[in-house]
Amino acid sequence: MIRVDRYTMWTRALSTPLIVNLATIGPVGRVKRAPGTWGSVVGLAFYAVFFHNASPLGFILLAALSAYLAVAICHAAEQRLQMRDPGMIVLDEVVAVPLVFMGMGGPTGLIAEHGGWPILLAGFLLFRFFDVLKPLGIHRLQNLPGGLGCVADDLAAGLAACISLHLILHFFF
Repeated sequence: MIRVDRYTMWTRALSTPLIVNLATIGPVGRVKRAPGTWGSVVGLAFYAVFFHNASPLGFILLAALSAYLAVAICHAAEQRLQMRDPGMIVLDEVVAVPLVFMGMGGPTGLIAEHGGWPILLAGFLLFRFFDVLKPLGIHRLQNLPGGLGCVADDLAAGLAACISLHLILHFFF
């Protein structure tokens, strides 16, 4: 069994309000209707600011660091809220959305080549499709312990959306 606590002990030094606000991205996760969708919008901004012009190695390192931090923070938030993967935790969506656009960024990448915002919109919609419906066994990842289960299904949804978007662009455009 995976012991998430061993890798997230540093979160004990952070206050509960800080952990919860990081996990909910402040007020974003407290939106009454579709907090995951709003978290995904923040994920688009996260991609645009930090990932869009990153080198391939930089992209992978930043994605790995973001995923690790999200697992730790979401794990601590679940424990402190005493809830399993509540909808108000949207940090998992935020860190997963950049994965949708892996291999597409930069000034000469696929996003720029295909007009920018239509690709971002298509990626966003594909991510929401895979995140909400959780096909292809993605739903099973939610059963992983603690914050790992909270984040892993979203990361898988981001990767599935990435593959789908690459295939759509390759075969139809």
